[in-house]
This record gives sequence, C-alpha cells and structure tokens, in this order.
Amino acid sequence: MTTTTSYPLPPSLLETPSAWLGKDMAATPDRWLVHLTEAQVAELETAATRFLDSGKAIGEMCGDDFVLPEFAGPLADLRRTLIAGIGFQLMRGLPIASYSREMIAVIFCGIGAHLGKARSQNAMGHLLGHVRDVGADLADRNVRIYQTAKRQTFHTDSCDVAGLMCVHQAMEGGDSQLVSTVTLYNELQRRRPDLVPLLFEPIPMDRRGEVPAGEKPYFEIPVFSWYEGYLSALYQRQYIDSAQLIPGAPTLSDKKIEALDLLDALTNDPTLNFSMRLEPGDMQFVHNHTVMHDRTAFRDWSAPKPKRHLLRLWLSIPGDRPLPEVYKQRYGSVTVGDRGGIITPHTKLTLPIDID
Repeated sequence: MTTTTSYPLPPSLLETPSAWLGKDMAATPDRWLVHLTEAQVAELETAATRFLDSGKAIGEMCGDDFVLPEFAGPLADLRRTLIAGIGFQLMRGLPIASYSREMIAVIFCGIGAHLGKARSQNAMGHLLGHVRDVGADLADRNVRIYQTAKRQTFHTDSCDVAGLMCVHQAMEGGDSQLVSTVTLYNELQRRRPDLVPLLFEPIPMDRRGEVPAGEKPYFEIPVFSWYEGYLSALYQRQYIDSAQLIPGAPTLSDKKIEALDLLDALTNDPTLNFSMRLEPGDMQFVHNHTVMHDRTAFRDWSAPKPKRHLLRLWLSIPGDRPLPEVYKQRYGSVTVGDRGGIITPHTKLTLPIDID
C-alpha cells in the first residue's frame, strides 16, 4: 500500500478473531463469559490456603507456588483467547464474600502468575493495583484517572494484559466497556482512509509525572503500529491532550487532531463497543494490544457501605506478539514475557494487599 509516510501500514482491512463488533459480543456472552465450577473454586481455595500457610510473600509468587492441576486447561484456554482470540475473557463464580483480603489477593495473583509476569503499575512499584476513587484531582498532572470516579474513556494500559478483580461494586455506574482495536482500524479505513497514516506516526503522550531515568516527561508512540504481521494499539486521549501542555512536546496538527477525534467517535459507537458490569469475585482479563477498555463514571455508596474497589494486575505474557522498538519508551523492553510496566529511579516493587 503506497502512503506518504515512512511508517509501515497493514493491508486495507484485517480479518482476525480479534476483529469483532460490540453488538455481537453483547448478544453472545458464551464467547467470553466463563462460569467457574465448584471443583475449580475448591482448587483455587486450596491452592491459596496452602500458599498462605507457607509464609511466602505474595510478591514473590510464581506458578509453581500456586498449584492448579485441574485448572491448567482453562488457564491455557484463557491465554490463547487473549493473545490469539477475541482478546478478553470474564471469569465468574468466585465467592469472595467469605474470603479474607489475603485470600482474595492470593487467588487473583496466583491466576496471574500462571498467565505471565506481574509488572509495576505506577511509580510506587505496585504489582497489585487498587482501582478506587481516592479523591484525587485529575487537573493535577501527577494523578491518573483510575484514582478518580470519573469516566476513564477508551484506552490501553502499558502492558500485554490487564486483569481486574471486582471486590466491591459502586452504588451507580462503574461499568466496564470494551472495543476491538482491529475493528476500529477497519472502520477508519472504510470511512477516512486519508487519516489512517496519521495514527501510525508517533504521538506524544503524558507520563503523568512517572518518568523513567533519562526519559522525557512524555513518550512518543503511534496509536497504531504494524509490526511483523500484527496490528497493536496504545492509546489514552486525555494523556495525549495533557502532553500538549508540556514544554517541548511536539504540537499536534489539525489533521492529526481530526484523526484522533474520529477514533474517539468510533470507540463510543454502540455498534462497535459493549458494556459489562463486574460483580464481586469477577475476574476480567484484557489484551491491551487488541482491545481498548473503558470504565463509566460512578457514584459510591455512603458509609458504612464499602466503596467501589477493584484489584488490578498488569501482566507480561510468554508467547505474546512481538512489539516494535518504539514501545521501549513506555514498556522499558520489548522482550516477550518480560516487558511493560512503569519504573522510575525511585520505584521499589511492592505488592500491597490492603483493601481498606
């Protein structure tokens, strides 16, 4: 395909399992919703109890520390679904109301350890994240959206796979939304192919104060990258906009802003995206390279009811796709199975389980 840019582009349209329509997914939950059996729940509980009794630190857990002989098959299916299938899955049926906070964290991290390697989610080095409203002000450029109750808008995280476990729901809102990045690319090609090459050029994105050694306060990675036969995406519009306030950051052209605006409009098309509401105990896993995710704004309960709270894992997955060198700016490395996450000069890896 002939273009005016030196950045490689895919064929005009892509047909892959990850190119799906939201309306189709909403109508066929059996494609992505997995109900845990009683035997699987019992195996998870037994593995967690043994690990807690061992006295080992959760942050040092590996798959061998969390033995799941019967659950190995479903986990292998999950990995294939994420990196070669539709790109997401929801597991339901874990009765966490009867679990301690340590049991909840160990089960979630144990499943994560079988999928891949946990990565730091912020400058503090949290390997287990806590997604909740802490009253932070998004106008502060050191604040990230997951620390507020505001809508996140469609975006990707800085890792191969993002996992969420619902501990408490909000009183209102906080629904999860997903959209296929391959479908977004195809729709852009159908509607405005003239704008597509602009989204394959580097675009500055704000690091929100979490700056690795020797790096700028922003990174420049294309929204879409075509590399070794794979279309990958990296996106967060709010952080693209806030990067424009950073001295020295390249200014976006009017045409590039038009391309971003169209991309945003497509992510919000109810034919393309769909919503799900996570229930306590639900575990959602999303492949960041092929799926953008969003969370609607929410309103919390008043005390004494617990506020909305999700646990989060960022994972690097063995056997995942190759990524172009430009991703090193954000991922630190592009080595499959050992990439992604946020590391600054002051980062110390830790795994906080406190959910109060």
